Amino acid sequence: MNSFYIHRYPFIRLLIPWIAGIFCGDHFFDRSWAPLCGILFFGFFAALSFALYFLKRYSLRWCFGIAISALCFTGGWLGMTGQLQQAVCSFPKEETVYRVLITDTPQPKEHTYLCQALLKERRDTAGIYPIGHTAVLYLQQDSSASRLKSGDELLISARISPPLNNRNFDEFDYARFLMRKGISGTGYVASGKWIKCDGMNNFDLKSVASSCRRNVVSLYQELGFNGDELAVLSALTIGDKTELSDSVRESYSVVGASHILALSGLHIGLLYTMLFFILKPIARRGNIGRCVRSVFLLVLLWTFAFFTGLSPSVVRSVSMFSILAMADMVGREPLSLNTLAVAAWLMLFCNPAWLFDVGFQLSFLAVASILLIQKPIYHLITVKSRIGKYVWGLMSVSIAAQIGTAPLVLFYFSRFSVHFLLTNLVVIPLITIILYAAVVMLLLTPFSWLQIGVAGGVKKLLEGLNFFVRWVEQLPYAFIDGIWLYQSEVLGIYIVIALLTYYFMNRRYRNLQICLFSILLMGTYHATLYWLDRPQTSLVFYNVRGCPAVHCIKSDGQSWINYMDTLSNEKRLKYMTANYWKRHHLLPPQEITADCRHAELNRQQQIISYHGCRVCVINDNRWRNKSTVSPLYIQYLYLCKGYDGHLEELAQVFSFSYVILDASLSEYRKHLLESECKKSGLRFISLSDEGSVRFLL
Repeated sequence: MNSFYIHRYPFIRLLIPWIAGIFCGDHFFDRSWAPLCGILFFGFFAALSFALYFLKRYSLRWCFGIAISALCFTGGWLGMTGQLQQAVCSFPKEETVYRVLITDTPQPKEHTYLCQALLKERRDTAGIYPIGHTAVLYLQQDSSASRLKSGDELLISARISPPLNNRNFDEFDYARFLMRKGISGTGYVASGKWIKCDGMNNFDLKSVASSCRRNVVSLYQELGFNGDELAVLSALTIGDKTELSDSVRESYSVVGASHILALSGLHIGLLYTMLFFILKPIARRGNIGRCVRSVFLLVLLWTFAFFTGLSPSVVRSVSMFSILAMADMVGREPLSLNTLAVAAWLMLFCNPAWLFDVGFQLSFLAVASILLIQKPIYHLITVKSRIGKYVWGLMSVSIAAQIGTAPLVLFYFSRFSVHFLLTNLVVIPLITIILYAAVVMLLLTPFSWLQIGVAGGVKKLLEGLNFFVRWVEQLPYAFIDGIWLYQSEVLGIYIVIALLTYYFMNRRYRNLQICLFSILLMGTYHATLYWLDRPQTSLVFYNVRGCPAVHCIKSDGQSWINYMDTLSNEKRLKYMTANYWKRHHLLPPQEITADCRHAELNRQQQIISYHGCRVCVINDNRWRNKSTVSPLYIQYLYLCKGYDGHLEELAQVFSFSYVILDASLSEYRKHLLESECKKSGLRFISLSDEGSVRFLL
């Protein structure tokens, strides 16, 4: 670490401000002043850098460095802003006819088929208007929709709108996620609301690639692969995860091996290593040989990317290794921090939104941590035997990668796999053998009798892989779940890791003091945030369409969630509220679906009493045409789908302070009830407009 100087890695000095600019461009995108300020600053720093470069005054070299960093910052800002701006599109509020091109293979969901489509034009009585934006369409499941494929053109009648969030507490920002992917809108297409254009089938590059991937899956099935083995093999070799069951996904996630199911850096790295070794004799012919090898590597890597369907993760990983191949072509060190920074900078220059892709972040952090700390970890233990050196070398790589990615894994997935060393010690070599054997199996397609024999061996390896993963999953303390980290904590953890690495390289007492102080500071900061986000006695209403619920929370972390509909979409509610529950350290809530009586909670006739507060849920007409001499006082009147009356009818039975309008209400009913509240001077909250609300008791 003594030899680590930032001036030795010039592209790191360009990459850091570029990343900071992308973050700011994403964060301030909704500000009207941001684009103009970005353009002005970019022009100013470009002119300043140009002037300082030709001034050639050594004493002002630091000014040139600052100007270049500022130029990179504004460049990242403008790049991200421009990419998001391309996804902005206004759509008619009513149902409209569109001509669309399906650009990806439709994915089956619970009740629909999800597909990505290019909106080519909009049609109405006034004429035809070109669009050229991308949308996510949900086609109602039927026999016709199941036969659709990439490259098909459709005429649809649907209401497409810009992506919006439900504004629940700590909810995943789905709208910004789609915008970063260049998606401008979403829409639901019912059966009978679309027709396929006769003779219109566009065979673009991506549709041909998807067709090749389907042919590979068909070949696997002909060779006898089925069930979990087929699903895992398809995911490993061509990135097709449609056949993966929830149980398989969960097993691999628990043991810390989810990354092997996502065709990305690991798999491309193994392929790159194999091709690099095979083509090594060519490189011995000097510079020309290295150039020829690099060209072969580029062609073979991108051919592989094509056959896997040109998925974003594969394109990203192949781009990274293509840059490494080109670095080897010009005689540079194939893999170093500088070449890694070059790869990251070029990729973020082409697509700034890749910075927010979890796979991109984990891939580059894993490689960077291996380059920085794998050797120090390896030298902590002296191993003499050849087998021991191999095992410890593999373990040190795994430990380095785990250290580099652990903070992000905890932040994104709230889970830590305890047995990751054991898993990677077996899984990585096994995956390597399976991938190489699968390549041989595909190459033997002209020799069917040999191919069938190799396929039998691959199937046995896949069975062994799945068996081992499930065995590790059953081990005691296989994982720690429910972890919550803040964004600022993730940055702090990486600073602590860097300081500790620097200390172990230098062994200076002063550095140890700084490390201990930073750890104490991080612990204090976490304890403070933990206390601020402690559970408080409260009532929470969520904006989840199709799942009216009242969440009663106690200060010790216990809670009761009252589902008010017999067909509530409980799975969707838990998915959308998981982060909020983790952040406030809530225990798994007790589910209430019928009348009950507890020490703290009482529910009778859809009236919930909790800590002296009453909530009446109106989701049917049981209270219509009724009256009482003394109306029952309730704090919150919760109106849901199923009630067809007016507020004045409920005022004959109840006296209430607040009206809560659930997201299950239709637009017509919501506006009607809002008008009644305004006319009567009642305070009201529309969950579909405001998002989740919490009332402290």
